[in-house]
Amino acid sequence: MPATVLVIEDEPAIQELIAYNLKQAGHQPLRADNAEQAIRLVQDALPDLVLLDWMLPGLSGIELARRLRADKRTKSIPIIMLTARADEQDKLTGLDTGADDYITKPFSPRELNARVKAVLRRRSPQMTDDMVQAGLLSLDPSTHRVTADSEQVHLGPTEFRLLHFLMTHPERVHSRTQLLDQVWGDHVFVEERTVDVHIRRLRKALEPSKHDRLIQTVRGAGYRLSNS
Repeated sequence: MPATVLVIEDEPAIQELIAYNLKQAGHQPLRADNAEQAIRLVQDALPDLVLLDWMLPGLSGIELARRLRADKRTKSIPIIMLTARADEQDKLTGLDTGADDYITKPFSPRELNARVKAVLRRRSPQMTDDMVQAGLLSLDPSTHRVTADSEQVHLGPTEFRLLHFLMTHPERVHSRTQLLDQVWGDHVFVEERTVDVHIRRLRKALEPSKHDRLIQTVRGAGYRLSNS
């Protein structure tokens, strides 16, 4: 699935190259020339991943990474540091701030896309095109198709995203607020009970194949998808 990637880079040529290659890989790039502009963009809506240049005018990339990690709302956003600083100590500093990966300049577009895909698979698997399974239930993001016992299951777009998120995070309990943030987006203001409505629709669609039992309610906590 396409991911929204915030590119924070003050060199126009590099920013343009990164944005172009992200688009070619099917992602949606957002651009910022400095940390202050990036903070405003993040306040509007959370990106799925941040590509962050170390050397920025004003607030440095390292300081911005620390701020993102210190904020409850943004602490889980995957961060890949981009920098010309290749010393081992610099890499350790970048990783110690909470960065998930560290790419030194110059880098090839293929390397960048591979690193982005790897970090998304590790931190936000619902943003990749990898097929996922739970028992005889299969979901293919690339074709937007769900099958149960080899029979196609017809889902609306929200139910599809909800099932995809649950299947890529099996056995974990997610509150309604967490599901709203991850499936609807933290910039969309809807009531928490909206989640219950879509859970019911999802269960109804899975009921003929008896896979509705995989979607479990955890009283006082939220929902989870069980593989058993």
